Amino acid sequence: MERLSYIDEHARSIDANRDRAWRALLKVVCKDPSDPAGVPRGFVLDAAEPPARLALSGRHWFARYALIFELDDEGPSRTRVRARSWGEFPGLHGKIYRALVIGSGGHQVIVRRMLRQIEAAA
Repeated sequence: MERLSYIDEHARSIDANRDRAWRALLKVVCKDPSDPAGVPRGFVLDAAEPPARLALSGRHWFARYALIFELDDEGPSRTRVRARSWGEFPGLHGKIYRALVIGSGGHQVIVRRMLRQIEAAA
């Protein structure tokens, strides 16, 4: 993966062990929960390291980006799910795109919604 600038991190503690949280993550993020490669449109799978890390990346004309989920034990039946984002937005079109996606708060809303969905699925 190219070196990208850090954007943000969002996390949520889930009342589930890491294996259950991992399955919930795949259920929410992947088209087919049994296949981590079935990631959402606009992303490719960089790494799937069950039950600890799912790394996605993507690119288009205005941006290069990565979204990495990490699962950490907080106890025998509690997991902290973190979603960290990186990106580069080159040129004028990239600046405008960043303002629309990141600056508007849209990215934050979507990532936090995904974390809530993962919690509900666990």
